[in-house]
Amino acid sequence: MKNLLSLCLLSCLAANAAHAAMVTKNLDYDVGGKKMQSVLVYDDAVKTARPGIVMTPDWLGINADNVALAKQIAGRDYVILVADVYGVDSRPKNPQEAGAATENMYAHRGDLRARINAALAQLKAQGTMAPLDGAHWGAIGFCFGGATTLDLARSGADVQGVVSFHGNLATDDPTLAKNIKAKVLVLHGADDKFESPEQIAGFQQEMRDANVDWQFLSYGGAVHCFAIPSADGKIPGCKYDARTAKRAFAQMKEFFAEVFAAK
Repeated sequence: MKNLLSLCLLSCLAANAAHAAMVTKNLDYDVGGKKMQSVLVYDDAVKTARPGIVMTPDWLGINADNVALAKQIAGRDYVILVADVYGVDSRPKNPQEAGAATENMYAHRGDLRARINAALAQLKAQGTMAPLDGAHWGAIGFCFGGATTLDLARSGADVQGVVSFHGNLATDDPTLAKNIKAKVLVLHGADDKFESPEQIAGFQQEMRDANVDWQFLSYGGAVHCFAIPSADGKIPGCKYDARTAKRAFAQMKEFFAEVFAAK
C-alpha cells in the first residue's frame, strides 16, 4: 500500500509539472503576401486572465534563445506574442544575416510598422484561446526590437504602454510621434555606444514635441544588449549585464502595473 501511495504521489507530481509547463504555440498568418510565424507563450497553470504583450526580439529574430527570454518575462504575469517581422523565410543565423535583415527593415519602415501591427492583431485575436483579459495591451522590444516597438507606438497602435530595452531610437518621420497613444518607457545603457548623444537628444525632443507621456532611464556602466542573456560580448559593445537586467525588468513590471491600472 505504501508503495502504491508513493507511486500515486509521483504520478500526481508529474501531472502537475506537465500542466505547469509554458505553452508555446506558433501562429501563422500573412502580411501583404508575406508569410509570417509568430510565437505565443504563456503559463497555462495560471488560470487568471492577464495582459497581452507583443515582444519584438533583437536582430536575430525568433530563435530558441529569444523564445526562452519571452517565457521568462511572461511568467505568471503576461501572455506574450514573440513577433515575427522578417517572415518565415528569414531566420538569421549570425550577425551578418541579422544585419542584412534589419537593414532591409529600416529601409522599409512602412512594412515594419505593418508587420508589428499585424502581430499585435494576432495577439488580440487569441481571445478566449489564451488567458487574455482583453483590456490590457503592451509591447516590448530589444535592440532592433526596441526600434520596432517604438514604431508600433508611433503608428498609433491601441496599447497602453511600450518599453524599449537598449533600442534604436531613430525614426524615418518624427511627425509620426503625434499618433502615439501609449505611455513610453526607454531603458538605456549609459555606456551604450550604438546610440549617439545626438540621437538620444533627437528622440527626447521628438517625444516633447508630440507631448508624449515618456520616461528615459539610463543605467550606469551598462552597454548595448544588457537585457539579453545570450549576449556574450563577442560583438564589441554588446554584452549582457545581470544586475542591470534585473533592475530593468523590475522597472518594466512597475511601469506596466501603473499603465494597466489606469485602464
